[in-house]
Amino acid sequence: MIYGYIRPLYDDESCENQLNVMPLHCDTIYRELHGSPKKRIQLEEMLMALQDGDTIVVDRMFVLADTTRHLMDTLKLCEKDGVTIHFLKENIYSNKVLSFSMQDILMHMIQFQSDIVKQSTAIGLAQAKEQGKSLGRPKKSDDNIKKALSMYHSGNFTLLDIKNETGISKSTLYRYLEHTENQDKHD
Repeated sequence: MIYGYIRPLYDDESCENQLNVMPLHCDTIYRELHGSPKKRIQLEEMLMALQDGDTIVVDRMFVLADTTRHLMDTLKLCEKDGVTIHFLKENIYSNKVLSFSMQDILMHMIQFQSDIVKQSTAIGLAQAKEQGKSLGRPKKSDDNIKKALSMYHSGNFTLLDIKNETGISKSTLYRYLEHTENQDKHD
């Protein structure tokens, strides 16, 4: 049997891209409802259903595993059970001898690690947003900004004086100056 496996990813939340590259001859496609590394129920169900001679098809390495250790453990389990994994994007079959250069192998591993970081960042940002946490750099206090603008307009202070007194950097000060000028033009 040929099993497809897909899950929501940072760059394919709806799994549409993964479905588009799945071979038409997959007998069953297992689809996770979330992209989290924990509680991957469909992956466990698929691994339990596998039999000698079966094939798993995934878009890329990261779809199947969330860490290098997880990838190695899954590869070992499938090898023991006589199951082949076909990684479409990398064009790798787990049961074939590879004839890749070291550069190609490292490129695939770097992409795998990059996918791990991007996925965990996307999940972390979504969780923070759900909890109502503010994202990004904290804003400077309005009092410091007003003081910095006042010092700048007085003409009696250098940019270094303003920064030392208010903590407002040159680029931040100029951004606020530009913003207030634009507001004045529209008022």
